Amino acid sequence: MSQAETDLAAPAGQANGLTALLRKPWLFWAALFLSTALISHYAFDLYKALDARWIIRFPSAWQPDFEGRISAFMTWLLEDARILGLQFREITRGLAAMIEAPYDLVLDLFVRGLVFGQGQQAVQILPPLSWVAVVYAVVALGHYTKSWALAALMGGCFGYLAVFGQWESAMVTLSSVLIAVPLAAGGGLLLGILAYRLRWVDLMLRPVLDLMQTVPVFAYLVPILFMFGFGPVSALVATIIYAMPPMIRVTIVALRGVPEELAELGRMVGCTPGQQMWKVMVPSAKPTIMVGVNQVIMLTLNMVIIASMIGAGGLGYDVLTALRRLDIGGGIEAGIAIVVLAIALDRLSQEYATRTVEQTARQAQGGWLRRHRWALSAAAVALATFLAGMVLPWIQNYPAAAEISTGAFWTRAMEYINVTYFDTLDAIKTMILQWFMLPVRGFFTGIPWVWGLFAATLIGLRAGGWRLAALVFCLVGLIVLAGLWTPAMMTVYLCGVSVVIASVIGIPLGIWAAGSAGSNRVIGAFVDTLQTLPSFVYLIPVVMLFRVGDFSAMIAIVAYALAPAVRYAAHGIRSIDPQVIEAGIVSGCTPAQLMRRIKLPMIVPELLLGLNQTIMLALSMLVITALVGTRDLGQDVYIALTKADTGQGIVVGLAVAFIAITADRILAASARQMRRKLGIEQ
Repeated sequence: MSQAETDLAAPAGQANGLTALLRKPWLFWAALFLSTALISHYAFDLYKALDARWIIRFPSAWQPDFEGRISAFMTWLLEDARILGLQFREITRGLAAMIEAPYDLVLDLFVRGLVFGQGQQAVQILPPLSWVAVVYAVVALGHYTKSWALAALMGGCFGYLAVFGQWESAMVTLSSVLIAVPLAAGGGLLLGILAYRLRWVDLMLRPVLDLMQTVPVFAYLVPILFMFGFGPVSALVATIIYAMPPMIRVTIVALRGVPEELAELGRMVGCTPGQQMWKVMVPSAKPTIMVGVNQVIMLTLNMVIIASMIGAGGLGYDVLTALRRLDIGGGIEAGIAIVVLAIALDRLSQEYATRTVEQTARQAQGGWLRRHRWALSAAAVALATFLAGMVLPWIQNYPAAAEISTGAFWTRAMEYINVTYFDTLDAIKTMILQWFMLPVRGFFTGIPWVWGLFAATLIGLRAGGWRLAALVFCLVGLIVLAGLWTPAMMTVYLCGVSVVIASVIGIPLGIWAAGSAGSNRVIGAFVDTLQTLPSFVYLIPVVMLFRVGDFSAMIAIVAYALAPAVRYAAHGIRSIDPQVIEAGIVSGCTPAQLMRRIKLPMIVPELLLGLNQTIMLALSMLVITALVGTRDLGQDVYIALTKADTGQGIVVGLAVAFIAITADRILAASARQMRRKLGIEQ
């Protein structure tokens, strides 16, 4: 049916100007942009002419005291609330003790050794595992999991930590990972199974997971600090909360992906519901579930620096301390150590996820000694190094005299770049600020809240109908009610600028990567490196080269959020039906026409999903860039953390989450529309 026929078929009351506008994307976006630009430019003049301050700033008298009420609730919860006869504070302290006991045990094993007594009276009865024993153990684990190549990688990574003087801090971080990952993965697996089996649990968990994955990490720390106090246990709790949502989602998807024939077979042989789940469904879904475990590991390592702000030690504390002292070399050294540890654990978990049944069966053959040879040899090495370490201390602890430090090299390298290329870097920074970032900031920060609320709701209506429009209106309206419109627009500006630049760089890279195996390997390795770098690590070289401010924040956000734009573009190109490409070639399309008229239009849904993920990463990084002088919602969250203001932290954190959820829903709806137009989805 043509557009004219559609208009005639529509009821007369609906064939109005707004409907026509919503049907034409280019007209809709052009009209919305021009009207917003004019209103943003003349908003202050309008406010003066009408003497209506409420046009610019939402009246404080109309703002509910969200922060005060939340703070009062948290105080009541901690001091007066009772659950099953127990005070809530007693429950949190009990949970803390349950987490602290295994953490102390692992910390004793890797760092402190077995100590009797406290303070100056403390006496070490047994030393921790020697560096030789730990390196051998991870080599054995690598060989058991996959091959000698993985074993060599594991040994090289952990040997690097010893040789470059990062061993003790790395073992503190590893201890946190070994406690947080099983708790987050195990809890996520159980909740995922529950959501798979009970529809109402799934429906209840969805908004909770949306909030957990979009609320800034700093916002987690404020109430956790309030409930659990300052220390490593609070850091572990924050890490578990941060790392659990992907495991829940992956578990649900993995169980739903188990073939129905396999589930039916389990029922036919008489499996109970428990046996059906744990002996049929979970083993069948194991490869996908292990992807979730891999995500938990990477998110846990991403939290080590942030968690150091509330008492976690290790490599994260070293990076944070170096950043505060502007110690370039020390910060980069500790950051590289985190990356090395992340690479080792990432590759180990990935290879374990791809283990086949044949590999497991082959390793289970033979006698008891053969099946457990690696574990027994690791125990033997641990005992031998313990005894040898009494005579030769370098076996127990890597000798300080043999350690290599790269701190001075990194410091000199940054100084050389600053001195040699300062004018060039400053010129690039000034040009981008003046001609791109500042105009965009003026555009967004000048939008009155009334028009902003209307425009956001209209976009929701255009993308997904009245239900999405109502959701957008409620979420954006809550930001307005909280009095956070101006910092929210600063957040949208900085996130928007960063996402545009990340997409402009990432989409061509993804298309290039999909073009050949060689480019895919190079770009894939580059993207993998970006994804294993913890977020704080990006700040160190950026601050050294560009000082603090919006430009430095933008560079760090672009680097952190680049990966999804690359991956989704490459995936979209590879998923195009080869027959469609062949038809374009036969019809005489040049490579440029093939890309412009066939490939790019067909991968728009994937590009929108990549844009969605880029926005999520940009918002999560934006809160961390508050440390380099931004003036947005991230800065407000950081201030709330420093003041331990639970009300402010939660309210501002939810405002960031509302922005993320709004963008997610609008882009997801737009992607569905594009799929329908392309005939990919009904």
